[in-house]
Amino acid sequence: MNRWVKLFNYLMDGILEIDNNVIENMMRPIALGRKNYLFAASREAAQRAVML
Repeated sequence: MNRWVKLFNYLMDGILEIDNNVIENMMRPIALGRKNYLFAASREAAQRAVML
């Protein structure tokens, strides 16, 4: 009940999306890259991977 006004505003505005999949999909390559950079064989290999 504390959020009723915000929920009502959301329902009345047809532009707002119900989910944030677009943003999450844009961030996914960054997160996967961070995970993959942990397993570089050497410091030089990691630096080359980051530059790419």
